[in-house]
Amino acid sequence: MLELRPNCEWCDKDLPPDSEEACICTYECTFCQSCVDTVLENVCPNCGGGFSPRPIRPASAFRAGVSLQNHPASTKRVFSPYTIEEIAAFRQSVLAK
Repeated sequence: MLELRPNCEWCDKDLPPDSEEACICTYECTFCQSCVDTVLENVCPNCGGGFSPRPIRPASAFRAGVSLQNHPASTKRVFSPYTIEEIAAFRQSVLAK
């Protein structure tokens, strides 16, 4: 089940569970659409994969036990350990292949 991380790992923008701006890679690294487009250029700085819009989990259950009420979003904020220079170099190495 997706964690639904609460923030962009680069700019720390809040990304609530219903955010249409949240993007994730296959490892759930979470960034806002703006950072994906302008800083990361659709290359995850952690795995080198691309991003997709994060699905929105229903706030209330349409089926019993399946909603944010039953499976809340994470509250643990995650931050990228990389500098902008490290991200740019990694992105270039991924795009060069």
